[in-house]
Amino acid sequence: MEKDFDRWNQQKKHVHDHEANKLYHQREMWWCSLGANIGFEQDGTGVEYQRPVLILKGMSRQTCYVVPLTTSQKQHRYRVPIGLVEERSAVALMSQIRLIDTKRLVNKIGFLDQEIFALVRKAAKDVL
Repeated sequence: MEKDFDRWNQQKKHVHDHEANKLYHQREMWWCSLGANIGFEQDGTGVEYQRPVLILKGMSRQTCYVVPLTTSQKQHRYRVPIGLVEERSAVALMSQIRLIDTKRLVNKIGFLDQEIFALVRKAAKDVL
């Protein structure tokens, strides 16, 4: 699959120059501009290269750790089912945890249940 890094670069410049840092909390799920990434790193989709993510931990007002979400139901020890997100079964991709600038956050989807979040946090510790 051919990736359009030039189009993502234009979108990334827009996010950097025009978006404000968002207020967020741990356990929130957001649409996030993840972009077109290298190799097997999880990409965003659509014109704005967005993907839902789960906020794992805040580092500052400007940065937080997130885990991308997917609807793919492939079984793997680094994939944690989290239930429905916007009426679709979602899985947390633990192998894709990353630090992002909160300018990448687009709009909040909702909160993850505390018990499921505890399972995700435990899986994150096992990965790292």
